[in-house]
Amino acid sequence: MNKNFIKEGWTEIIQPENNLLTFRLKEIWRYRDLLFLFVKRDIAAQYKQTVLGPLWYIIQPGLTTLMFFILFSKIANIKTDPLPPILFYLSSITIWNYFSACITATSNTFITNANIFGKVYFPRLVLPLSTVVSNLIKFAIQFGLLLCVIIYYALTNQYEINIGFHTLLIPVIAVLMALLGLGLGIIISSLTTRYRDFTVLITFGIGLMMYVTPVAYPLSYLEKSTYKNFIEWNPLTPLTEGFRYALFGTGSFDGMSFMYSIVFTISVLLIGIIVFNKVERVFMDTV
Repeated sequence: MNKNFIKEGWTEIIQPENNLLTFRLKEIWRYRDLLFLFVKRDIAAQYKQTVLGPLWYIIQPGLTTLMFFILFSKIANIKTDPLPPILFYLSSITIWNYFSACITATSNTFITNANIFGKVYFPRLVLPLSTVVSNLIKFAIQFGLLLCVIIYYALTNQYEINIGFHTLLIPVIAVLMALLGLGLGIIISSLTTRYRDFTVLITFGIGLMMYVTPVAYPLSYLEKSTYKNFIEWNPLTPLTEGFRYALFGTGSFDGMSFMYSIVFTISVLLIGIIVFNKVERVFMDTV
């Protein structure tokens, strides 16, 4: 620390980082109270002035599951054996909602919080991290709904609960989904400071991505399809299939494909950190 600053009584110097690939974990930990304040703000603001409030966390996946059941199970007649269709769709929607919420929220980090960034200093990664944590609470509520439905199916002898080592994959896959959503989200957020087209792209891009991910259908349904290889290259495919495998012990789970998703997620997160740190220095001039 500069001796002149010590003489004047300064205890901390804020200066730009030279290294673009830095997570600033120590600094983020020091600002953990601010992070939780942002989490509380996100949760309170999401359903402020709504009649049902947090109940929408349950209503939304419930109605989506019902729609998937009618469209894909009854009309399209897509088989989800050995799982009952409701369990299949609700589990897929639960993990997909967490990913889509993370990427959508973090992709607007710079634009929606420009007024805060311009007034006070704090590690900028606190904001995208807060959206991941706040959406984790939403995921926990929807996962609780999923567990209740599983128990109901078990009590009515429509499904037999299968718990084993595969169950340990549930938190692993949830973390990977969060990191992938965070990485892609901060890359898009960094690009939107110059190119606002990405705000439009992300709106319908997430919807399109869901249909090239086995959310509404099992991967086995594409066994004879020429598009199966294309779907398998989607890094979200092993995570979605893996989540159902972790929950129920059934479905296709390929260790190599899962490792591919892990490597892809880490790569995207590192690229996202580099781009985010680079744009962070000058974004106030372009936002």
